Amino acid sequence: MFSEANLVSNGQSLGGDEGKALGEAAGSLSNASRRGRGGSAAARPAGRHARIRVDSMFKPGATCTAGRHWSAECPAPISSKMPYFTKLLLLIFCLVLLVESRKHRRRRWTTHLDVQRASHIFKKNRDLTKAWKGKTEQLLRVDEHDFTMRPAFGGPAIPVGVDVQVESLDSISEVDMDFTMTLYLRHYWKDERLSFPSTNNKSMTFDGRLVKKIWVPDVFFVHSKRSFIHDTTTDNIMLRVFPDGHVLYSMRVTVTAMCNMDFSHFPLDSQTCSLELESYAYTDEDLMLYWKNGNESLKTDEKISLSQFLIQKFHTTSRLAFYSSTGWYNRLYINFTLRRHIFFFLLQTYFPASLMVMLSWVSFWIDRRAVPARVSLGITTVLTMSTIITGVNASMPRVSYIKAVDIYLWVSFVFVFLSVLEYAAVNYLTTVQERKERKLRERFSCSCGIPHSKTMMLDGNYSESDANSLAGYTRNQMVPEEEKPEKMVVHLAMSNESNSSRKRGLKGHVGLRIIQNTHAIDKYSRLIFPGTYIFFNLIYWSVFS
Repeated sequence: MFSEANLVSNGQSLGGDEGKALGEAAGSLSNASRRGRGGSAAARPAGRHARIRVDSMFKPGATCTAGRHWSAECPAPISSKMPYFTKLLLLIFCLVLLVESRKHRRRRWTTHLDVQRASHIFKKNRDLTKAWKGKTEQLLRVDEHDFTMRPAFGGPAIPVGVDVQVESLDSISEVDMDFTMTLYLRHYWKDERLSFPSTNNKSMTFDGRLVKKIWVPDVFFVHSKRSFIHDTTTDNIMLRVFPDGHVLYSMRVTVTAMCNMDFSHFPLDSQTCSLELESYAYTDEDLMLYWKNGNESLKTDEKISLSQFLIQKFHTTSRLAFYSSTGWYNRLYINFTLRRHIFFFLLQTYFPASLMVMLSWVSFWIDRRAVPARVSLGITTVLTMSTIITGVNASMPRVSYIKAVDIYLWVSFVFVFLSVLEYAAVNYLTTVQERKERKLRERFSCSCGIPHSKTMMLDGNYSESDANSLAGYTRNQMVPEEEKPEKMVVHLAMSNESNSSRKRGLKGHVGLRIIQNTHAIDKYSRLIFPGTYIFFNLIYWSVFS
């Protein structure tokens, strides 16, 4: 059980009206205890008054008259009628109030210390950009302005500087006549509506979510086929705002744009392509687009390389573009020159074509009577050249003019085809020659009268050793000079009486036709074809390289 002293001490610690009431209740309880133990009569009136005050505390509507004795209007105190259990509950309730009041005081003290610490930190760094602001205290005041209008609307054109950093040249397509480039596109302008106070921090950086709430330049890529802003892992957009209102707007873009290529010197060509930037809605009276640092505004990565091209140089230009319906616009150009690597085409096109031409010359050294060998060789080289030409044109656009590679391949094809025609001419002339010889033999076959007449055919350029090898034969008849063809036909008769020894030595050659198999056309072709082809190569490489 709690004593009266505890109640008195608790009442003193509480303070205020609650403490006074609890102290008075303790006093009344002490007086009642004294009366119960037979205290003096002088103490009893005081106890009655104390009970009256306690009862009035717990029962506000009760009234009693002043004086030492209770009247009929003032009933007996409720505390005297309370059972012991009720008094215990009342005491517990008072203790709970006491504990809760102490917790509240401790919380207020801790909060006060936190506020002091925060204020101390705030005194060290008073940069407002680092402090959190509510919606009514936003630094940029985005909701207070109409950002659908450009900065300085109604005044002079707003200057917007641009610079570009090329990250990569992804591909160059000759068939589609376009290129794909990945770059960092940055815009610079001033919008006083975005200015904010700042002492230490020079700028604030935001992501793409703020871009949708403010004004940004509407720059687009002229002649672009496809373009997109990278969005992994989030949109690759950066917005940096400076205290005076200057804005840096950067994005990472991949664009596929058209490139007008000239293939008249392909594959010994150089191509110049351009990526064009322009404002879509604002004319030069509203927006002045310019390169921020001239030629220094364009930067490239040193690791950029292409499989078929050598990047020679990048440079920037600018000019005005006119549209009849809307007016004049500022247009910026990113120009770059590409030089094609020739080694790939040397291996895949020029060397095979040259080898096929040289292979066709082999037929000039093959016997002219080996028809299957020379025909099959000529047809093989022609078909191979056709395949090479078809493969090269399959990877090229269907242009209406002649390319440098077309000149080389078709001239090579003509050389191969002429080698086939050369053998056709040799074969035809040989056939005509043999027909004439057959007619000559038939004409003189019945006028000889010499037994064992044999025929030999000599080339018109036969030597003296060839004539001496015919010793022992009798010249029966010879063709007159005006009728002598290219091959001279000599009818020889062998004397059975005087030349029996030579008959045995030349027994295997009786009736043999001596033929010089190399035709004059083959002789000339062996020199003319290689010389002409070498001369063509000298002219070709001196003109196009």
